[in-house]
Amino acid sequence: MNALVKYQVDPVVRTKLDFKLEEVPRFWFGGDPFRTRLFDALSLTFPDGERYFIESVRLFRDKITDPDLQQRVADFIRQEAQHGIAHDKMNQVMKDQGMPVDQFITFLHKIFKFELTQRSPQYNIAMTAAAEHLTALMADTFYSKKETLAEAHPYVRALLAWHSIEEMEHRDVAFDVMKQVGEVPENLRKFTLAFTTFMMINFTLYRANVMLRHDGFSRIERLKMAAKGLPWFFGQKGIFSAMKTEYMDWFKKDFHPSQHPVIRQYQVWVDTMAETNDPIQAGEAFWQAGL
Repeated sequence: MNALVKYQVDPVVRTKLDFKLEEVPRFWFGGDPFRTRLFDALSLTFPDGERYFIESVRLFRDKITDPDLQQRVADFIRQEAQHGIAHDKMNQVMKDQGMPVDQFITFLHKIFKFELTQRSPQYNIAMTAAAEHLTALMADTFYSKKETLAEAHPYVRALLAWHSIEEMEHRDVAFDVMKQVGEVPENLRKFTLAFTTFMMINFTLYRANVMLRHDGFSRIERLKMAAKGLPWFFGQKGIFSAMKTEYMDWFKKDFHPSQHPVIRQYQVWVDTMAETNDPIQAGEAFWQAGL
């Protein structure tokens, strides 16, 4: 890695944050059921996904001798635990709306248990590092342009902003564990990003479709929603398409996550949170500071 191109911020553990999610309307993304449920479907993965990340890193904790990395790993674990708690609350909101959350969670439990017990530690730390790269890019993509989440409810937007900030802070922790003590082959490292992306997209689309069916939309209505909504995510000018260059950097031999700049309004969130101790105000300031 080119040591001159390094953008790193240390993880900061923030607890007991209230996003007032119980006040969020059913279709919180500008009244758009499709975009709402696609984000909801993504959020559903986070609690169990974060716990999986924690366990994957813990598999190597005894091998880490670098004091700095030891501290970053400890903070990473605490941050991920808080993310799980917050998104559990979001999941409860969906459950109260009649969504089959327990069905989704049971399936996720089985997947992550299988991964941890039947796959190698090298596979799991590589999957975690890849997923952290992907979520950090998503965080930047959602907030770098103000228009992207302009129609999102401020409380959910604030939840995702806080999550995004902390993804920026610990995006390279699992990667450094993988590189320093993981003994992960390059082919496996490269494979895991492609695989985790494929799985994330397919499971998210599946869960969103199931939730829209529980919302009462017919198959034809859901197909029309998908035809209209998917280009916003994956089209030529879609929000995920915008991160293609940074995404592909993963496959370079000398790649490191901190080669990518931290989102430019990072300090806005940090400063507003310090002044107000209110994650909703911090999230609003963070979003407002987008281009």
